[in-house]
Amino acid sequence: MTLSIISLPGAEACTGLLARKLNANRCGLESRRFPDGEIYLRVADDVRGHDVVVVAQLREPDAQVPGMLFLADALRELGAGRVGLVAPYLPYMRQDARFRPGEAVTSRSFGKLVSSAFDWLVTVDPHLHRHKVLDEVYRIPAAAVPSAPAIAAWVHQRVARPVIVGPDEESRQWVAEVADLAGCAHTVLRKLRHGDREIELVLPDLQALEGHTPVLVDDIISSAHTMAGAVRKLGAAGLAPAACVGVHAVFAADAAALLQAAGAATVVSCNTLPHPSNAIDVTGAIAEAVRAQGEALSRSGS
Repeated sequence: MTLSIISLPGAEACTGLLARKLNANRCGLESRRFPDGEIYLRVADDVRGHDVVVVAQLREPDAQVPGMLFLADALRELGAGRVGLVAPYLPYMRQDARFRPGEAVTSRSFGKLVSSAFDWLVTVDPHLHRHKVLDEVYRIPAAAVPSAPAIAAWVHQRVARPVIVGPDEESRQWVAEVADLAGCAHTVLRKLRHGDREIELVLPDLQALEGHTPVLVDDIISSAHTMAGAVRKLGAAGLAPAACVGVHAVFAADAAALLQAAGAATVVSCNTLPHPSNAIDVTGAIAEAVRAQGEALSRSGS
């Protein structure tokens, strides 16, 4: 079956890379806003009988999700076969439990919406906490692509004598994987909480870091306060300026400037969300996951 790929606004560069790696047809989309803010969508090419991949880079999900769902519905009405979603950054994973009476568990709600609109999902390193796997949230086949191999390759090529540093104990397993693939040591910082708002970062054994370039790795760089604090702490201990690596470049407000002011040697991210810091390409692994989803569904006859 012919494979076509279509980009939501803002995901054009990622879509172009994936189209080449998947040897897929690019399908045009006309999109604009009416004066009252409602979205207008028009699929510009014939998708009858095609499997279609929708690519959405959801930096501001509330503005983009309605159009994403409307597009999936339109593609089916226009005769598309299977309709899959590539969302390299998967939003609405934060609220994964009800901590106070009446709270909406938005990860489950978002999972229901996406599962009702698409046949499969591919994302990169979703922010899983109490959920062990995406299958606990999504009713469709959902693949989580690891960024660790691409990050490790970047570290190996660009950083002399690296040591991978995680921001907290929760990151240990992931940081260990990056370090193993990069062929270097790793360690993690400890967070000590003093009340609701004050956090102290505690450095590990400094002897293990001497003579190495620390590479701070985190899955999401949002406010960057924790990572900036780690950069300052490492610098104050006399270590080389740290490289900062984030999978998802959310970069709220002045986060990038905050890291630079803290003394970061460099700040890079994977291209799951478009940002000037994008230096690590994960679209090859995404393309492999898309192929695997299509092959699995073909074998099952879905």
